[in-house]
Amino acid sequence: MTLSTRLTTRRTTRPAARGLRAAAALTASLLVLTACGSDDSETASAGTDGESDFGALTLQLSWIKNAEFAGEFFADTNGYYEDAGFSSVKMNPGPGPVETLVATGEADFGLSNAVAAAQVISAEDAPLKIVGTKFQKNPFTILSLKDGADIATPEDLIGKKIGVQAGGNETLFDALLEVNGIDPSKVKKVPVEYDPSPVVDGEVDGFLAYITNESLTVSMDGVEVTNLPFADNGLPFVAESVITTDQMIAEEPEKVKAFLEAEILGWQDALADDEEAARLAVEVYGKDLDLDMAKEVEQAKVQSELVVTEDVEQNGLFTITDELIASTLATLDAAGIEIEGDELFDLSLLTELLEEKPELTELPD
Repeated sequence: MTLSTRLTTRRTTRPAARGLRAAAALTASLLVLTACGSDDSETASAGTDGESDFGALTLQLSWIKNAEFAGEFFADTNGYYEDAGFSSVKMNPGPGPVETLVATGEADFGLSNAVAAAQVISAEDAPLKIVGTKFQKNPFTILSLKDGADIATPEDLIGKKIGVQAGGNETLFDALLEVNGIDPSKVKKVPVEYDPSPVVDGEVDGFLAYITNESLTVSMDGVEVTNLPFADNGLPFVAESVITTDQMIAEEPEKVKAFLEAEILGWQDALADDEEAARLAVEVYGKDLDLDMAKEVEQAKVQSELVVTEDVEQNGLFTITDELIASTLATLDAAGIEIEGDELFDLSLLTELLEEKPELTELPD
């Protein structure tokens, strides 16, 4: 069983849902192109101030420019990318083929998740690695109404109608049933799109959603909701993870470390100021998207719980413990993706960076 579309759920008022693209999108010829490099690729050189100049930076976001990328917005606004040695920053919004764009060198770094990256690496031998992660806990959930089905445990799924999007989300939902020992025949899957209206209108009892998105949308409309987070119910995996190529790691390690430093500084700022995180999304970076300020503020608050865990408090932002790697691999196995830890993760440069600059492990009060 493999994932054929990139895992995610989003409202239909937004662009088409980001999906785990079919592995065929990353063709062998494109991989050869990546391995050979590009004649016009940026290389590190000495800047006028004596610091490294890594040239222009291209970052492929996983979604539209909302509060999900508050740390990146702060890093740009406060000059952390520039301080790290990048002459300019281009943040390309999603949805899009993040893994393909990074593997082919069209983006230096991308933000993806372990399931999406692993599927492409496993199926196509893509030259990619996760070098750090923002979300320690993935945001997938089964959303239900408190005064309705009130699905609070996996067992509550039995006998219920659950709205599940086709493709990758369906595979992930099947994995949720499997790891919790639930007979699939005892749960009725109902095909839905990415608008949570079916659960609000009572057409389904539960709805596969994002804690930081549809769940907030429904609750902020005055409806009390119940969430069944995948991360807390047998399917933990890292998300909003930084991916780059094996070639970048091997040939430009200082560039990777510079990027990670800017990211960490940006997220330190984002975690300290939810209001400004939302304002940057609504009024600056996503100003053409008609974002709702109240929802973006709430998203900034909720996602901080996915970013900061006890492990992060101990080890620092973007770190991934051996235990979380093992849990992620177990989730991938449940989803039918066969991959080893060293095929998906390379945290060596992040480790070096934090050893060289331990102040980066500090979190805002």
